[in-house]
Amino acid sequence: MSQKTLPESGREDALGSSAAASSKKWWILAVIALAQLMVVLDATIVNIALPSAQADLGFSDGNRQWIVTAYALAFASLLLLGGRIADLFGRKPAFLIGIVGFAAVSALGGAATNFEMLVTARALQGAFGALLAPAALSLLNTTFTDARERAKAFSVYGAIAGAGGAVGLLLGGILTDALDWRWTLYVNVVIAVVAFAGGWLLLSNHRDATNSKLDVPGTVLVAAGLFSVVYGFSNAETHDWSSASAWGFLFAGGVLLAAFAWWQTRAAHPLLPLRILLDRNRAASFLAVLISGAGMFGVFLFLTYYLQLNLGFSPTKTGVAFLPMVAALMVAAQIGTTALVPRMGPKAVIPLGFAIAAGGMAWLTGIGTGSHYASAVLPQLIVIGVGLGLVMPPAMQLATGGVAAEDAGVASATVNAMQQVGGSIGTALLNTLAASAATDYLAGKDPTNKLTQAQATIESYTTAFWWSAGFFAAGTLIAFLLYRRGVPEQDADAAPVVHM
Repeated sequence: MSQKTLPESGREDALGSSAAASSKKWWILAVIALAQLMVVLDATIVNIALPSAQADLGFSDGNRQWIVTAYALAFASLLLLGGRIADLFGRKPAFLIGIVGFAAVSALGGAATNFEMLVTARALQGAFGALLAPAALSLLNTTFTDARERAKAFSVYGAIAGAGGAVGLLLGGILTDALDWRWTLYVNVVIAVVAFAGGWLLLSNHRDATNSKLDVPGTVLVAAGLFSVVYGFSNAETHDWSSASAWGFLFAGGVLLAAFAWWQTRAAHPLLPLRILLDRNRAASFLAVLISGAGMFGVFLFLTYYLQLNLGFSPTKTGVAFLPMVAALMVAAQIGTTALVPRMGPKAVIPLGFAIAAGGMAWLTGIGTGSHYASAVLPQLIVIGVGLGLVMPPAMQLATGGVAAEDAGVASATVNAMQQVGGSIGTALLNTLAASAATDYLAGKDPTNKLTQAQATIESYTTAFWWSAGFFAAGTLIAFLLYRRGVPEQDADAAPVVHM
């Protein structure tokens, strides 16, 4: 029986076409990673530049926090809407519009002549980021469906999501020292030009929820609920937990989110279909992202204070000091997603990552007024980086894997929302606890004594690190209890490959 074979030239053409499609995927990953980096680093890049911006524009200490909070509020509130828009109207236009808008309002912020103009630009950055981030993650989810390639792609994406805050601190320090605080915003225009060009050339439009409609009541409820939660925690950080503007908004946020969950069971076209949350591995992954977001701020925020105020590091040197953690996170991300989870399953790997991160945070509490970076900070940062690298990329991959293609955008948005809300909770709680620890230490002592003041700040930092270790320890237990045993099954039909 004769068997037909392709001519030699035909086989070469087929192989060449397959190689070109595979190469295109990795270029798409580069574009998505660049866009994600822009969104994530903007949560921290402005922090280091704040003193310079405040001196230049002349706004008060009380107003300073709004430069950070305005971004977080808009981003968290509008994420689910942004994810659904990507599903309904196409991921490519959502991605490109998000990039152009983000770049335009970044330029507006860089050119700000007063506080109002700067805070408006930061809020608009958050709004366009809420459109861009879910579109980017859902594009990644639908582009890479081969299990091995998908693991590699998510190791890169997850590492950027985890390390972007540290990169923001480094870039913010370099730009503020070398140029001007305004360049912490202008730099987005440069990144956006490259990401837009790549997205325009490489991405193809893909709509999976064309028959659905936007759930307007659900959008209003979840946006108002997330806004209230983030705003409530921000107020707790700057005022007090007993303040009505803190607990009142937190209570209102809880009620609104409960109403949103109820409405999703009734809506004809729910914004967040509850089927997304009902899978045990996915629900565990959402919680893992929330907890890691809360605990990570203990590293970035208070260690930045310690390095600059106690060890006398410049903004640039502070950013460089975080790079070993970023490197460790990236290596662990690659090993975790491509080797460990496919062999051992998330029930073994993600709790292990949380436990390592908890150990690193507990070890970091050994800092003192006379400590050295090389012995008291560097090894601990590497351990924390390894731990987070085993948690965040695998959790992000599992949170978005296996969803129906028409839900890819909103599942991606939920991951981003969890990280953002976790960060807000962590910042508010840790700031409050740190301030209380410093006050308690100073009770009955001479507050004008410089040595006493220095030790009080150390007490505040170590308290924050202990609580971060506690978050990660809780993550260890929750992840171990919730994740299913065994290796996750690959659902080939869940998210079809974007047509090249």
